[in-house]
Amino acid sequence: MIKVRPEAIQKEKVEPYFAQWEELSQLIHQAHDQRSGEAKSLMDKGIVLFEACVLNSSQSSEPTLDEKEEYEVLPINGMERLLFIKARPGQYACYRQLDELFKELKKRLARLRIKS
Repeated sequence: MIKVRPEAIQKEKVEPYFAQWEELSQLIHQAHDQRSGEAKSLMDKGIVLFEACVLNSSQSSEPTLDEKEEYEVLPINGMERLLFIKARPGQYACYRQLDELFKELKKRLARLRIKS
């Protein structure tokens, strides 16, 4: 298990990830509503943002997430869900799933902050 880095999960350090996701999420939602074809590229940015938050919050020196590892900061079934999203980033269901992962990650980081 890759443990959390307590100094990296302070609210002021992780909040920018969630603020960026809020902006990106609105754009992805609009892209799906308008069927503009932009959703996939926007989702790719969201996936990179999610992975960056997980990596920066973890005691890992790897540049990318290792799908065989377990990360303390990831929500339940987080890796499987992320792999599902990465396989079909243009689908609306994957957008909803990524949005849920961000919400759960935010709660998990708050719990870990309190615990440490």
